[in-house]
Amino acid sequence: MSGPLQLLPGEGGDLRSSGGQPPGGPGEVPGPRGKSPSAPPGWTVDPADALAERYAEQIAAAVHADEVAALLESDGLSADGIEERYGRPDLFSLAEDLYARVPRHYPEPPPAPDPWRPDGTRCLLRGLVFALPALAYVVGAPLWTGPRDLTGLVAAALLAWAFNQGLSHRAYARLATGGPAGAARTLRLGAPAGALGTAALGLLLSGPTTGGVFAAGQSAYLGAASVLLVLGRERALLAGLVPLAAGACVPGGLPAPAALVLLLGTVALTVAAAALSVRTSLRPSGPGAGGGASGGTGAGAAGEAESGAAPALRDSLPYGLFGLAAGVLAALAGAEDPRAVVVLTLSMGAAEWLLYRYRSLTVAALRASTSPGGFARRAGRGLGLCLGGYLLLLCAGALIADTDPAALLALGALLWTALLLQAFAVAWFPAAVALAAAVTGTAARSAELPYSHVQLSATVLAAAVLAVGAARLLGRPAAHR
Repeated sequence: MSGPLQLLPGEGGDLRSSGGQPPGGPGEVPGPRGKSPSAPPGWTVDPADALAERYAEQIAAAVHADEVAALLESDGLSADGIEERYGRPDLFSLAEDLYARVPRHYPEPPPAPDPWRPDGTRCLLRGLVFALPALAYVVGAPLWTGPRDLTGLVAAALLAWAFNQGLSHRAYARLATGGPAGAARTLRLGAPAGALGTAALGLLLSGPTTGGVFAAGQSAYLGAASVLLVLGRERALLAGLVPLAAGACVPGGLPAPAALVLLLGTVALTVAAAALSVRTSLRPSGPGAGGGASGGTGAGAAGEAESGAAPALRDSLPYGLFGLAAGVLAALAGAEDPRAVVVLTLSMGAAEWLLYRYRSLTVAALRASTSPGGFARRAGRGLGLCLGGYLLLLCAGALIADTDPAALLALGALLWTALLLQAFAVAWFPAAVALAAAVTGTAARSAELPYSHVQLSATVLAAAVLAVGAARLLGRPAAHR
């Protein structure tokens, strides 16, 4: 052979750059006999190598030689220049040559933003507004005069949880189709109706006592808090709870009149903030606000909200039933040990963060998986990681509060997994399982059976069923569309 092989564009060099010496130095035998040592070599570098090196990145990413031809044509190469300079008959011959000599290499697209990236600040804020209302029961304890007051209070709370869960589902659905204005139209009618109905139940069972007034205020607060949470006004809700937190820190507690005034003031602040939020969401932000980036608060968005169909009542029913079941399970656990409910309430912010984290992990799994089985394994690992992390947090809380960790972990696993399934629009399955556990615990308590063992067994079984169901349902890529 007369010279080194051409492995890559630009390799090998030109012998003229080294004074006509062949590779290997002056000791090597020069070219074929009969050739003068000073004669030019019998081979030269293909000028197409320079083109291949210049456009290596674009050629490597091309899927057909025609793309290379278009690239060369856009660079101004003419047919005469191609034949004279590159020794090819036409543009397409040169393009096919370049396409063949450059290995294919398709660059990865830039990573898309993760829509489910957890917002730690927002989850912490929501955890606070979930936990602080429990202080109302500490401040308002002097207002309860007997079992009748407690009955009205618990019944009103359970009905309010169920109603507001269903109302929130409808409002979030309208938020997706009609923006904040659509959600506000649902909330401005539903929240007052729910508050009046649950307050009436509390007053009916407790009578016109301070306990009945507390139950009515509780109903109004829960309705207003649902409005603020759906519309994303967590800071306004937290501001309304500041006086309550301050009152709970008073040594020795507040006398009954002062406690009543403080609680009614907290309710009034929260209701006022909810009313202002609804009014702001319905108000146009300016001329032509509906067609711009107003986020659905203008006239156009209002029209879209009107045209967006609200979910049927049967679609919201399982969310309300789950709210009722969760309330019953929490009440039963609180009757055994109130410290368990305190730990569970304080963990809600972390629980929400882990729900977002799971969805973020499944987005990454969808991008990394090349088969349904591979995605199912990644999704299962994500589920185990997030659920296990939440249970570890609850276990630490149980140790700090000196409460039974088994009952707390079972209830926490049940609630977290049910909320995860609801986030994927799987509603009837977790509602039915939670209701079965709640009915079992209520029946055991009514029949004076060994409640703790029956309830623990039912809760553990329900949590296991939901975990297995979540692994199967959410292990399919279609569930994450």
